[in-house]
Amino acid sequence: MARVRLSVAERREELLRAAVEQIEARGVAAVRIADVAAALGVSNALVLYHFSTKEKLVAAAFAHAAADDLARLRRLLGRRTSALRRLRSAVRWYAPTGQAKGWRLWIEGWSASLREPALREVTRDLDRQWKASIAEVVAEGVAAGEFTCPDPAQTALRLTALLDGLAVQMTAYPGAVSRARAQSWVDDALARELGLERESSAPPR
Repeated sequence: MARVRLSVAERREELLRAAVEQIEARGVAAVRIADVAAALGVSNALVLYHFSTKEKLVAAAFAHAAADDLARLRRLLGRRTSALRRLRSAVRWYAPTGQAKGWRLWIEGWSASLREPALREVTRDLDRQWKASIAEVVAEGVAAGEFTCPDPAQTALRLTALLDGLAVQMTAYPGAVSRARAQSWVDDALARELGLERESSAPPR
């Protein structure tokens, strides 16, 4: 069957989705241009036409994944509800017990970024935007009198450090921390950061 002719933008989107899937399956170090091409039934030359090197393809794939995650985060934080509800939704989504990005993908990205400047900028930008978005909603909640927080930026940093650390533990060492325990720690941390009683920050069971 003949392949449907795609526009340049559609083809890039298809290649980036395939690259993300291959990185998740094989890891950054092992994935090859040929793996992405084979997954789509296209030639290596086609992949190289759009992304001249593996390094550029990998960086673009992570940027694509980051854009998807940030769009979802902004939808959660943009809901017309209280700051506390928005924060709770975002933190629960981002946590390794939630439905956020594939943590294996991002752990791969962090590791590879130590050697790849382009990839390091992608992961750093995602981190900056995540923290800034969380800090902004924390500040909104403080202004509305929902809770107290002397330094929203530091709160965003501490919450991110906890969530990222739990993701590494739960991904690299399955069973080291149960989902229930991890979620309890996240709820406790959010309550502590916002000066709330534990029951006030946790969603109803």
